Amino acid sequence: MNVVPGPDLSGRRAVVTGGASGIGAAVASRLAGLGAHVAVCDVDAEGAARTAEQIGGEALAIDLSKTADLAERQFNADILVNNAGIQHVAPIDQFEPERFAFMLRLMLEAPFLLTRAVLPQMYEQGWGRIVHISSVHGLRASAYKSAYVSAKHGLLGLSKVIALEGAAHGVTSNCVCPGYVRTPLVENQLADQAVVHGLTTDAVLSEVLLARSSVKRLIEPAEVAGAVAYLCSPDATSVTGTELVLDGGWSAS
Repeated sequence: MNVVPGPDLSGRRAVVTGGASGIGAAVASRLAGLGAHVAVCDVDAEGAARTAEQIGGEALAIDLSKTADLAERQFNADILVNNAGIQHVAPIDQFEPERFAFMLRLMLEAPFLLTRAVLPQMYEQGWGRIVHISSVHGLRASAYKSAYVSAKHGLLGLSKVIALEGAAHGVTSNCVCPGYVRTPLVENQLADQAVVHGLTTDAVLSEVLLARSSVKRLIEPAEVAGAVAYLCSPDATSVTGTELVLDGGWSAS
């Protein structure tokens, strides 16, 4: 069987946020393997440097939640992957307002500001690819995740507006919406979920996280990276303003 190669991204510069581990690291590695020079952006300076060293890229140690600092910062990129995010599990009546605001700054306001920063160069050259790592929670809701669900739904809306404005300039904007991925973010929330649901952590995985998925396994970060690579490929030139869903059948039910 012939293997179809990925897109040739030689000469392209990519910025991947949340690139120190998990999905971000997998995306950074995949894009670098296709020839792109990747800037690995993360608040974890050591993690960003480690990933950058592994792929021959560069590290950008930035706290994306400090959006006032982002507003005037310049970023040069042909490809922007908005991936950085966190999770916090709590009932709405116990959800700290500052925590809610922090998560929206990180996962919605920061992608807006980064997009705003890279669009002028993309428009000038007539080519750009913006990919937002949303979630099945951009399409569906779960209890106890008010900030995460709000941010991920908002990211889909932002992406569509970018797609409409960027189409005439050769810029596409899409979201990748995975279900639960084998990442530190998912592993770290098992204990929180166990508390709010009154279950063991093992039971949380089978009875909560994967309950609505037809495919009963965690998604691997490399699968999400493959979706991002496709959206940067010539085959996806007309794919914009939409979502590529990798949720194991969750949203089909």
